[in-house]
Amino acid sequence: QVQLVESGGGLVQPGGSLRLSCAASGFNFGRYTMSWYRQAPGKERELVAAITSSGGSGNYADSVKGRFTISRDNAKNTVYLQMNSLKPEDTAVYYCKGVHPTMAVTYWGQGTQVTVSS
Repeated sequence: QVQLVESGGGLVQPGGSLRLSCAASGFNFGRYTMSWYRQAPGKERELVAAITSSGGSGNYADSVKGRFTISRDNAKNTVYLQMNSLKPEDTAVYYCKGVHPTMAVTYWGQGTQVTVSS
């Protein structure tokens, strides 16, 4: 059974940090490109960051460059999103996504809520 389980979300003050984790099971994690998306109320889901199967340098949305870092540990089947200098506009449900190299298969997690507020 394929699962992507996000954790690490919560309430944080502006300027604070959070580290999201996404634990994968049921598929060959090390072959998949992994990414983080987010969706704020009333807005479309948007790509935040992506990382290749080998864990090379990530790609980031302009709105999070220099503040967020995506990484992965293929031995632990886990992808991370380190979020620093958080802003209220970062408030959203954050989802992880896995895409097979052929792009024929895509998996989504259930999401974790991040709220940035004083």
